[in-house]
Amino acid sequence: MADHRQGAAPDGGFPSRAPEAHTKAQDTVRLALVIGALGVVFGDIGTSPIYTLQTVFNPSDPHPVPVTTENVYGVVSLVFWSVVVIVLVTYVLLAMRADNDGEGGIMALITLVRRWSSQRGRRAVAVLTALGIFGASLFFGDSMITPAISVLSAVEGLKVVQPSLESAVVPVTAVIIVLLFLVQRRGTAAVGRVFGPIMIAWFVAIGACGVAGIADHPSILRALSPTYALGFLVGHFGTAFFALAAIVLAVTGAEALYADMGHFGRRAITRAWLFLVFPACILSYFGQGALILADPHHINSPFFLLTPDWGRLPMVALATAATVIASQAVITGAYSVTSQAAQLGYLPRMRIAHTSESTIGQIYVPWINWLLMVSVLTLVFAFRSSAALAFAFGMAVTGTITITTLLFFYVARAKWGTPKWLIVIGAIVLLSLDLLFVAANMTKLVHGAWLPLLIGITAFTVMTTWQRGRELVTAERAQREGPLTEFVDDLRTEKVPTLRIPGTAVFLNRGKQTTPLAMRANVEHNHVRHDQVVILSLETEPVPRVPADQRIVVDDLGYTDDGIIHVTARFGYMETPDVAGTLATLDPARTEGQLDLDQASYFLSKIELRRGTAPTMAPWRKRLFIATSYITADAAEYFGLPRDRTVIMGSHIEV
Repeated sequence: MADHRQGAAPDGGFPSRAPEAHTKAQDTVRLALVIGALGVVFGDIGTSPIYTLQTVFNPSDPHPVPVTTENVYGVVSLVFWSVVVIVLVTYVLLAMRADNDGEGGIMALITLVRRWSSQRGRRAVAVLTALGIFGASLFFGDSMITPAISVLSAVEGLKVVQPSLESAVVPVTAVIIVLLFLVQRRGTAAVGRVFGPIMIAWFVAIGACGVAGIADHPSILRALSPTYALGFLVGHFGTAFFALAAIVLAVTGAEALYADMGHFGRRAITRAWLFLVFPACILSYFGQGALILADPHHINSPFFLLTPDWGRLPMVALATAATVIASQAVITGAYSVTSQAAQLGYLPRMRIAHTSESTIGQIYVPWINWLLMVSVLTLVFAFRSSAALAFAFGMAVTGTITITTLLFFYVARAKWGTPKWLIVIGAIVLLSLDLLFVAANMTKLVHGAWLPLLIGITAFTVMTTWQRGRELVTAERAQREGPLTEFVDDLRTEKVPTLRIPGTAVFLNRGKQTTPLAMRANVEHNHVRHDQVVILSLETEPVPRVPADQRIVVDDLGYTDDGIIHVTARFGYMETPDVAGTLATLDPARTEGQLDLDQASYFLSKIELRRGTAPTMAPWRKRLFIATSYITADAAEYFGLPRDRTVIMGSHIEV
């Protein structure tokens, strides 16, 4: 007889709870990622309602927008459709599908452009890559300006509560910025867990206030129609064009969604955007528009005036917290861009701390963290108010968005084979809006938009100089090192007279194609080699930890009795490479003799760069390349080598 007991397993036993528990655990992880994303990714774009409409109608603007019913409908409609087209369509629906092993951002697009390009399109790829690097450089400018203007605008709320506190704005801002950068070392997930609930409260609050404003003047919902946005652009182009320079504030932070994708994943960011952030922001914009329609005098601070009298002080406090959190999106984005730039060869290898075992993209880059902190503090003390930084805010964002859109359509054609007619239509629609925003912000060049351009050009120069210098050094180094197999053959035939001395030597090398410079110098200049020689290459895999049985690969390099072997050691991104501990696990039968690791000597090849006379680069670029090389992470410290038994053998290379 069949067993019809509810919940019985097919074999008559009790059903397993493991799948249910596993599902609940997955749901918990997903929820944690969404909350973390709310606290890290959406701070910038989520606080834009505080100042966007206020800036559009600011009477002190060089090109003010008159407050009329027609203009209010047009501006609100433009804000809505700009957010829909740029953030929802360009980034959430399109760009975030183009990831590089889970990583997003403009550097990921550059990788995809290189990977999927054909030989015939080499020149186009070079141009697109250069554009992409410039877009990433502009994002570094955004990473410096956003924390400065966000925290300043937050702390300036103190003047609303008590005007006598105006003199404390800059010092308090500086303290908050220092604290913000100090907590970065705790990791993105930890920061997100703290900030996430605050941002949930923020979005619920601004959405509720927006609903109240719309209820008082529901006709504002007409602005949902694109005819109002198009009518404003076509019928009042002179006014609308200059208004775009302020309307762009509604989409600042869009690139951070994409750049931070490696920290939380596309699904978590998409869910948070669609179900909470997007509705809350749009409700706030429409509520403020309704308030301005009811009373044009409310243009000075429509966001806070939308809040009931009893809730304004709590809203100022919540806005202060939210705008401080806004800085987090671009800070974590800067970490991701830096890491990917280093992998692509546009920046030197830096120390990168991985802060999560479940998400490879959650990283902390100390050098970039302190550089950003110093830069942000400099901007705060130099400009001293958010209004002074306002005109600089949109330039970096619009430039990066335009380049991202361009690169995405190239990838869509090259990687996915999207029909050309669809690419052309999509590019015309999206790039037309992007370029309008760029042109509008160019009119603010003398009012502060020069700042992100200057930062972007500086970062672009550093990255392209490093990439060019690195190519020159790599080519010269490979020539000096020579093939490893030929070098081992020469030792075997005693082409170079060499004395074998007792002991074990470990040479760290990039791979097994070339000879370690330190080993070649030992043989050719000192005429000695150790009885046991290990050429060690370390690889980082895109997993948290590598199982012990998959960690090591040993190659005898063609001979089983000469005591020279090549070892490839693989580590996960959460593991700290332990060279000595890894070598201790080797089977003596595979090492052509017993390794004396207690007394082993470790050899590193260090390249000292010098300016040469060859016309490879301009003299000032050579100096810049050499100066940039000093921030490269120390190899001995990174790999945990014993200092008293580590020998660093240098070699000079001219650039």
